[in-house]
Amino acid sequence: MADLANDERTETEIPSFPLVEKCPFRHTPEYARLRAEEPVSKVKLEVSGREAWVIATHDLVKQVLTSPAMSSNWRNPGYPHQVALSEEILNTLDLPLLALDPPEHTVRRRLLIPEFTVKRVNALRPRIQEFVDACIDRMLAKGGPVDLVQELAVPVPTLLFAELMGAPAEDATSFREHAEGTMTRGVDFDELDRLQMEMEKHLAALVTEKEQHPTDDLLSRIIAKNKEDGALEHHDLVAIARMLMYGGFDTAANMISLGTVTLLQHPDQLGQLKADPSLAQKAIGELLRYLSINDSASARVATEDTRLGDVTVREGEGVILLYGSANRDEAAFENPDVFDIHRDTRGHVAFGGGVHQCPGASLVKVELEIVFNTLFRRIPELRLAVPFEELPFKNDTLMYGMYECPVTW
Repeated sequence: MADLANDERTETEIPSFPLVEKCPFRHTPEYARLRAEEPVSKVKLEVSGREAWVIATHDLVKQVLTSPAMSSNWRNPGYPHQVALSEEILNTLDLPLLALDPPEHTVRRRLLIPEFTVKRVNALRPRIQEFVDACIDRMLAKGGPVDLVQELAVPVPTLLFAELMGAPAEDATSFREHAEGTMTRGVDFDELDRLQMEMEKHLAALVTEKEQHPTDDLLSRIIAKNKEDGALEHHDLVAIARMLMYGGFDTAANMISLGTVTLLQHPDQLGQLKADPSLAQKAIGELLRYLSINDSASARVATEDTRLGDVTVREGEGVILLYGSANRDEAAFENPDVFDIHRDTRGHVAFGGGVHQCPGASLVKVELEIVFNTLFRRIPELRLAVPFEELPFKNDTLMYGMYECPVTW
């Protein structure tokens, strides 16, 4: 669509964002329309009333993710925030990795990458297996129905995060509650500020403890490496810990619950996975593509005029990436609305891309592989305990998921 057609849109014609109540289990007609008619389209953010662009096609999303002219900096005045961050929080909070640009981003990411190599992640497999087996033991002891979210989806990444950070499990539970509160679109300034400040104090205390009394854990190793390099201050390390907290909880927990439901809704695919657990890696790639739980959580702001398709995004304008639309783009994936665990999903953007691609993606995939193979091996008759239509999904958070998932067997 030409620039003129976009520029002539009146204020009343600009749709409010979020555009739709997205459900990853069904086709989203509005996304299909955008891909075909307006791959770069103006919206007005509900949380602030400000305008931004949304990007709907796979090729343009990839272009934004790899463009040096697209900044991730939350403090840029044009950044399209989707939660109500106050000026005080924006100006005082040390920004997480995903909200930084090079070279600041590069220094921090360099500390993290060695912690998520294939070798190090595979070394965690026995411990992850122990966590999963312990949770399923408790499920079987209780007998159905149980809430899969509380019994498996939340505890596994919580326990793993606590172990990685060298923190007590009860601390990780507190961190997760704070993280969930700050990811809700409707939270107000005062509540968000309170949650952010509480979380910051808790994380700062943990980092201080590891600086003074290091142990064999991820956070202690990052702190030790930083002492050698001397690149970061204490508050920078707190920001890294915060980023690990968000990444360690939401993606894995939401994918466990939503992935289980997806497999149960496709019994033929699930049957193939049960018969051949080696299909797990492909199945997980398809679940990540199909569900796209961080659909519109990623955003950028243009630092110079940038041509995206037929539209010029001006310097200072915000851009929101519709991962859910990109991962269902017919130009990138054949029959994209069909769930197929045999699909080649290379190129999906569930973990972002470019310099900001999720550094912990390999760990999340190993968690999911162990969870799904173990769950359906040990409870092969697992099924939903309520009709699918009654399941409570998270439509008010930046990261899609489930509040409850009642299952039985």
